[in-house]
Amino acid sequence: MVSARGVDTTTAANKQQQATCLAPNPGKATILALGHAFPQQLVMQDYVVEGFMRNTNCNDPELKEKLARLCKTTTVKTRYVVMSDEILKSYPELAQEGLPTMKQRLDISNKAVTQMATEASLACVKAWGGDLSAITHLVYVSSSEARFPGGDLHLARALGLSPDVRRVMLAFTGCSGGVAGLRVAKGLAESCPGARVLLATSETTVAGFRPPSPDRPYDLVGVALFGDGAGAAVVGTDPTPLECPLFELHSALQRFLPGTEKTIDGRLTEEGIKFQLGRELPHIIEAHVESFCQKLIKEHPAAAAAEGDNMLTYDKMFWAVHPGGPAILTKMEGRLGLDGGKLRASRSALRDFGNASSNTIVYVLENMVEESRQRAEAPEPEPEPEGADQECEWGLILAFGPGITFEGILARNLQARLGAN
Repeated sequence: MVSARGVDTTTAANKQQQATCLAPNPGKATILALGHAFPQQLVMQDYVVEGFMRNTNCNDPELKEKLARLCKTTTVKTRYVVMSDEILKSYPELAQEGLPTMKQRLDISNKAVTQMATEASLACVKAWGGDLSAITHLVYVSSSEARFPGGDLHLARALGLSPDVRRVMLAFTGCSGGVAGLRVAKGLAESCPGARVLLATSETTVAGFRPPSPDRPYDLVGVALFGDGAGAAVVGTDPTPLECPLFELHSALQRFLPGTEKTIDGRLTEEGIKFQLGRELPHIIEAHVESFCQKLIKEHPAAAAAEGDNMLTYDKMFWAVHPGGPAILTKMEGRLGLDGGKLRASRSALRDFGNASSNTIVYVLENMVEESRQRAEAPEPEPEPEGADQECEWGLILAFGPGITFEGILARNLQARLGAN
């Protein structure tokens, strides 16, 4: 069911690159490895409309036209999903309106998210080069399951972690969950010297699958935008010579915006989860993102004394942003005056995987690591594309979720080559 991959930091090329990588600060949490996994069902965006309308027995031409329009505007090209023809044959009631199907949906989702999280974690640990016995803490993030005991225990058992592993589960944090998980992992790693924290995120859209209705046109946004999968990271301080730190997590912030709790609205019902995104979401993020970013930037160690060329300005930073949708990314670029290349890693993740909720920030960070690897392995320095991210050392990891909640981390790209910025 699952295909998995980790960002391999143990190759000969990467070991050679470590000589020019930036050194992490003592006691600061670093991301030591990344990994991901996906269900085997790959969906090409060009075939979403016909497949979805057929699977839900819908013949409404207006809904079909609206879905086709949304599929084009999302900029998504491919996605992975748990839902399949086999599942619909086994559970035909999922494609029918108004039937109580929450039990069936959770039976599918609970199993799927554990399997994907397990595969992503194993891929990540393999890339890290350590052993599962060295994992001291587990942070598990999912908005796609509901059970007792929670998915954190199911994942720990599937991985064979020690019964003494210290677990934290973040549930129903939505798209901000991945960065929230990094924030929690950072705190655990820095408060427990020698700790190695495994962060795992896993999401599926099975609970929200339902036939389209003229009364719920916003459901089609999810059909056109969201995908399934899992992500993982190993976080720890003071890396050993055998570990290759990717990012240093310097400072973390969280903020919720009062009066916006209905903008991202989800409710568990007998028919599954009913989810709605307000049209005003990109505008709200645009209005508040700069003040949030400025507060994070002030956490830079030299912020108070920095002047002139030493100032940490937007064009001198990398931007790892959860791609909630193309409108959010475009609004951010406009408000912050970012060149198009600054959000390239985010747009690529959206194109290849859709909005996979909490997982997507892992895919964005993986894209950034891959870009650094390609630069390092290039036989000769190549001119950067116009507007490209110039291997900046400092930057922000950002995501936005229900609340509306802003999650952000001021970070260092330790793979950035010296002299590149």
